[in-house]
Parts: sequence; structure tokens; C-alpha cells
Amino acid sequence: MISQKEFDSILLKFLLNEPFFATIIRSMRKIRTESIPTAGVSYEDGAMILYWNPVFVSELEVNKIFGLLKHECYHLIRKHVTDRKQKPHLEWNIATDLAINSDIPVDELPECGLIPGKKNVLKVEDKKKLSEERIKSIEKFSDFIESMPPQKASEWYMARIQEKKEIKDIIEDLYGNKVVAVLDEHDNSELNGAEKAIADQKVKEILDNAKNTANNRGWGSVSYSVRAEVEKATQTEFDWERAFKYFCGSKLRNNYFKTQRRLNRKYPYVHPGRKARKTSHIAIYIDQSGSVGTDSLSRFGSLLEQLSKTHTFTFYYFDSLVDEESKTTWKKGKSANFRRGLSGGTCFNAVEDHFRKIKKDYDGYVVMTDGFASKPISCTSKRCWVICPGGKLQFTPDQKDFVIKMNKEF
Repeated sequence: MISQKEFDSILLKFLLNEPFFATIIRSMRKIRTESIPTAGVSYEDGAMILYWNPVFVSELEVNKIFGLLKHECYHLIRKHVTDRKQKPHLEWNIATDLAINSDIPVDELPECGLIPGKKNVLKVEDKKKLSEERIKSIEKFSDFIESMPPQKASEWYMARIQEKKEIKDIIEDLYGNKVVAVLDEHDNSELNGAEKAIADQKVKEILDNAKNTANNRGWGSVSYSVRAEVEKATQTEFDWERAFKYFCGSKLRNNYFKTQRRLNRKYPYVHPGRKARKTSHIAIYIDQSGSVGTDSLSRFGSLLEQLSKTHTFTFYYFDSLVDEESKTTWKKGKSANFRRGLSGGTCFNAVEDHFRKIKKDYDGYVVMTDGFASKPISCTSKRCWVICPGGKLQFTPDQKDFVIKMNKEF
């Protein structure tokens, strides 16, 4: 069985051959598990995760492992992970695989990869389940895949599947009962609007980074049409306010208080009841760099004012150190006047060190900055970076970091 060290060695070879795809894979948290039969990519808790089964991967030649990794990257590029989940999920998974596998060389695809326009030999998971009727179903489904033209969108393949009830029933039987193997599996849970905004931003960052790497090291086997897809995906506007609201919402906790308006379940009419109010206390660190302009601070402040009904924000200013005397708490009905008083160089380690000392009093922290400083030490809790227009983080953030880039104001 392939070890994590051996898998990492294959990823290094992948980087040398396919800089674009390898940069995408390196941005994901990789989890070695036998809980899924093959592989899969998912968005969970602010991070992109690549699950891979060591038993399945051990059976593949190196070029087919490369093909599997490319396949997972395409799910990210085409936003199948974030906002294009359709139902039924089994049919949608097959439709997305058909669209993706058109762009991967046939000799790189594992045996269970479906290829439109080609005679497919389906990999049987459990031969004991192979009745004569199911053997015929496998032949019919293989013929259907062979009849499909390559280079079509996932939605096109989905429409063709849904036109044929017999094919839909075959998919439900063969894949729903795990008679034949799938190339990969994905989390089918839906993202709400704010979660989707964060996930889309994460994908955009990953693709931006991969594009920059490819421009310097080469695009490998990436076609010009796929490069155009990447270019379009990285130009998409982003709803930073919705994303920030999601981060703050993820920090909400129940704060209980006594009230006569609610019965005490144990001692009714003797003691007051309890009611929960969701609230949070978040630390905000404001970079004193000149490029963090007053317009950006004003827009950020307006958003915090909206959120102050349920959240309490405490501000600190920082440059190379955190200014303890600048501590200001912003509650509902109050306002905060942003000011400038520091002028040293920016040090993010100062922020992390400071928050570690006070984190028991807070539910999380935010750094508003232009991003122009060295990478800090790893955070001990979830951290949100709010990057002002014109700014850019000069390092790869931790996988559990939230990175939110403010849009330019027109």
C-alpha cells in the first residue's frame, strides 16, 4: 500500500511535469483515507480537501495517478465543488466526469474513468452482484457513453442522461448499489450563499496562484481552451461583504440570559426561564500601512456597523507591534473612529502573538491589511484576512485561513 511519503514523492514529479495542476493540488489539504473507494475533492470548513484511498492509488501506474489528479483539478476549475451541484447527484457526477475526461489523455485515465466517444470497459466492484440482467445493463450503459460526443459541457451530458429513463435507471442501479466503480466521489451537501462566496473566493485564489506558477514554469498539458476557462474564472467579481458576514456568522455562540417571559422547565412559576441570544466577540487588527486607505476603512466600518447588532468588535492598531493603548470596543449603537498613529513596518507575527495571549476572551480575529509583509507563524484559531483594494498577501495563507479581498469601489 502506498505511503504518504511515496504519494508526496509522486506529487513532486507531478509538479515538474504539470506546474499548473500541481499548484492546485498543493493548495489542498490532502487526507489519506479508506473511507472512500477511490478519490474525491471537497470544500469543508474554509478549505479545499483532496481525499485519496491508498489501496486504490497503489493499483495505479504513475501516469494514471497524474490523470486522477488532473481530474480532481478540473472539478475545481469548473466549480463543480462549489456552485454547480445538480440532482440527482449520481447522474450529475457522471455528467461532470464525461465533460472533464474529454480533456485528459486516454492513457492517463484509470480504468473506471468514463470517456465519451470511446468504448468503455466498466470496472466491476462486486462480481457476485453481476446477474445476467446487470451484465446487459453494463453493455447498454457502455454503448450510451460511446455514443456521446467529447468536449461538451456537464449540463449538456446531464440533459442527454435525463432524456433516457432507461439510462437513468441503469445509473441508479449500477452506481447506487456500487456494482461498478466510480472514478471519484464528492460531498453533495449544498452551500448557502455566504459559504458559496467564501468557497468561490478560495477557488479564485487557488487558480490565480496556479496561473502565476504556469506563466513562470509552463502550462504543461493544459489546452488553450482550458486556459481561457481559467482566465475567465479568475476575472469573476467577488461579494466580499457577504463572505465577511459568513465568517462572523460562523463565530456566533449562544449567550444565555434569564427572562420572566419564558417558563423554567424544571421549576415553572418559581424561577425565571432562560433564553439564548446568538452573539460573538471578534478582535479586529488594523494595519497602519499608508496603502490601507481611509476609503477602505470607511467601507469596512459601514459593514461592521451593520453587524454590530449581533457581534461585538474590539479594535487594535498594529505595525511592527500591536498598540495596546489603541484598544477600542465597538458595540451596537456606538461608532468607531479609525485613526492613524503608528508608522513602523508591518509584522503579522506581532498580531498572532498578541491574539494568543487574549484569545480566551474572543471568538476569532480579523486582520485588515494590504498584505505586504512576511508570512506569520501558524494560527492557533481561525483567522480572517481582509485585503484592501490594491493589496495582496505576499505568502500562501494557512489552509484554514479565510482570505477576503475587498472589491474596488467604482
